[in-house]
Amino acid sequence: MKSTQQLEQQLKRHSKAAKLEIWGKVVSFSALILIVAVVVGIIGFVASKGLATFFTNHVSLWDFLSGKSWNPGVTDANGKPEVGALPMIMGSFLITVLSAIVATPFAIGTAVFMNEISPNKGAKILQPVTELLVGIPSVVYGFIGLSVVVPATRAIFGGSGFGILSGTCVLFVMILPTVTSMSVDALRAVPRYYREASLALGATQWQTIYKVVLRAATPGLMTAVVFGMARAFGEALAVQMVIGNAALMPGSLVDPSSTLTSVLTTGIGNTVMGSLQNNALWSLALVLLLMSLVFNLIVRLIGRKGRLQ
Repeated sequence: MKSTQQLEQQLKRHSKAAKLEIWGKVVSFSALILIVAVVVGIIGFVASKGLATFFTNHVSLWDFLSGKSWNPGVTDANGKPEVGALPMIMGSFLITVLSAIVATPFAIGTAVFMNEISPNKGAKILQPVTELLVGIPSVVYGFIGLSVVVPATRAIFGGSGFGILSGTCVLFVMILPTVTSMSVDALRAVPRYYREASLALGATQWQTIYKVVLRAATPGLMTAVVFGMARAFGEALAVQMVIGNAALMPGSLVDPSSTLTSVLTTGIGNTVMGSLQNNALWSLALVLLLMSLVFNLIVRLIGRKGRLQ
């Protein structure tokens, strides 16, 4: 009887592997809960600060999004504060879209060369170069843009050299390795038998690349472009050094302008917490955060479309 009870207790007792599995689940769920709490906390904090402009200072949301004058410490003829964020929003979208348009052909072309045309020698040469570009700090890109791109823009197009065009040139180089590396992964994910079937039907290598490989990898390539746009949209330091930091509607690509990030980095340290000027900057941060969430949503939708295909 006693031996039976001992055997029953031993069978009910957790083994060492079971205890380790329980501890692993506890650690994993704890980390998951911590990450979710941090994300929710960041969104809640930025939202509470950013919405204070509209609920505490009673600024119209439409005036904030469509206004063209940014000077929160000054009121206009109607007694309303000049907190028009349209110039910064337009500057951010222009520099993001233009840098993505310029970087995409170079990134996809590099990825095609590394993966399809010269997968051995091309990858050995271009892969270290791409990794090196990723490791360069943003301030270095900013200094190079300030020393090379701005004077070149001034000499060719006139003006001060600061503006959307200079920022686009700098961001193009900054997002190029991100788009390139993700494009390479998208091309490598295309099954090999796609290529073999195309070649077996008599297609040339370029026809196979253009008609089969690139079309099959389209969702992954679009995801790479969107990730690059998200990278460009949130860049602050390098853009701040070459764009001119003028909160004005961009009349042309060579006129000094500003972005959401450049205004935030230059102004957040010069305002008093709780003031209208500070709340208006937090509202810009909220717009920036919402746009980052939109980019992530687009990436998920593209990935889901690719899986359905």
